[in-house]
Amino acid sequence: MTKGLSLFAKRRRRNRTALKARAGTRPRLSVHRSGKHIYAQVIDDVAGTTVASASTLEKDVRGQSGANISAATDVGKRVAEAAKAAGVTQVVFDRGGFLFHGRVKALAEAAREAGLEF
Repeated sequence: MTKGLSLFAKRRRRNRTALKARAGTRPRLSVHRSGKHIYAQVIDDVAGTTVASASTLEKDVRGQSGANISAATDVGKRVAEAAKAAGVTQVVFDRGGFLFHGRVKALAEAAREAGLEF
């Protein structure tokens, strides 16, 4: 069944399977990292809606580089503030197949410092 999948796709599938077992009661903080930007969403999988989101493409951040740790830290703070404003304090972290280091780790640590629990 996993024949022909890349290592990235296998890692993402393994991660999502583990998340589905834990995410029944809590929304998920999903992270996507591209070469130029980083995106984060708090998703309620039961209702199928996005509760909060933040990225380096927002208007007040757009002029800066989105491909560094300081931008990821800013996005982590923004998504945590938006989630807290929506009434969400506990989430499950979905790294989306990306390794937990660099920008992904910076985003997660900033979200924790801003008040999200995971």
